[in-house]
Amino acid sequence: MFKKAERKQAKLRLALTGPSGSGKTYSALLLATGLGGKIAVIDTEHGSASLYTDIADFDVLELQAPYSPERYIEAIQAAEKAGYDVLIIDSYSHEWTGSGGCLETNEQVAHQKFKGNTWAAWNETTPRHRKLTDKIMTSSLHVICTMRSKTETVQGEGKKILKLGMKSEQRDGTDYEFTVVLDITHDGHTAMASKDRTKLFDQPELISQQTGVKLLGWLNSGANPEERAKELLIDALADIHQAPDMNALQGAFAVAYRTAQGFEHLVAIVVAAKDKRKAELTPLEKTA
Repeated sequence: MFKKAERKQAKLRLALTGPSGSGKTYSALLLATGLGGKIAVIDTEHGSASLYTDIADFDVLELQAPYSPERYIEAIQAAEKAGYDVLIIDSYSHEWTGSGGCLETNEQVAHQKFKGNTWAAWNETTPRHRKLTDKIMTSSLHVICTMRSKTETVQGEGKKILKLGMKSEQRDGTDYEFTVVLDITHDGHTAMASKDRTKLFDQPELISQQTGVKLLGWLNSGANPEERAKELLIDALADIHQAPDMNALQGAFAVAYRTAQGFEHLVAIVVAAKDKRKAELTPLEKTA
């Protein structure tokens, strides 16, 4: 039987971004222990997660190239079948930029089928990537994804050199898919939310087990489902209105639509917002 959705049935979708050495894997494991239950790690970082067996009890699958979307999906399905509660994908970036990932595959498809036209090749590559995104979003597990950030070096106070994480190495608009995106600094390893539907991270935070505990509390908190959907849609609709391109709009709409499902009047608002932004972006896409 169908019944009203409640947050206690929701699963976490969280991304940790940052430059190399910022502590993404370490933070993900601490967060996972706070969520509780059995932890699985998909490790594409050549065994880096296994360096932290002293802080968490977990099982690991060391995934080697090619980093195709299909291989990630198979690994997620294996974790679900094995009965884990929390899955860490470390790193999600390899599926996009790694050997056999989407960027490399798209180049190959372009030369094999489209006379070098990489734009046309995305008609084959995008659906494959989208299947992985959908699998992450609909998984029965809590999912934490780490993503590398392109690094920019700047000079701080006292001529101290700082590493700043910039754009994540994943498809544009990926951030829209997650409930929370925390950007971790290289110096200090503190996290600041660049996206936060929970309203829990208004200040920089040093990630610990307690971070996972408070996220679990938010997921399990009881409230009127419709009022909660309206609350979550505030940010979701803002993402639609501010989407810089069609890819970002598609991702923002997917998140907002899932949030509004079950409430027809809210779905109508989401669809109208998507259509309006699409109409605004269409002339820009044609002139680009």
